[in-house]
Amino acid sequence: MRQLPHPATEAIQLTEVLRALADPVRLEIAVRLAAQTEQNCSSVLEELGVHKSTASHHYRTLREAGVLLTRQDGRQKYMRLRREDLDARFPGLLDTILRAARTDVTTVPDALPAAHGASAHGSV
Repeated sequence: MRQLPHPATEAIQLTEVLRALADPVRLEIAVRLAAQTEQNCSSVLEELGVHKSTASHHYRTLREAGVLLTRQDGRQKYMRLRREDLDARFPGLLDTILRAARTDVTTVPDALPAAHGASAHGSV
């Protein structure tokens, strides 16, 4: 098992977190991960209906911003929110963003494929 490179907690920058979560697909990834402790990257990809390369870009952006922690186990990658680290750096920020996202129509899963050019069938 190996862990991919992530910024240290003290290196997480507010502007990078906000930039990463400003994208509707990345915000939806965070919302989905908030409900679970860890999730396989492939299962999130299937739920979002975006191409694999697009999902990889979003996962990397979230990881590099300090929003996600990603670990690799063989060929599988698993991710989870860095809730504790984000709360240490910016108390209440993640919960506030996630709460707002749940009421925002841009995070409705049915709206994602059309809004981001993916097919209605969510091909990968």
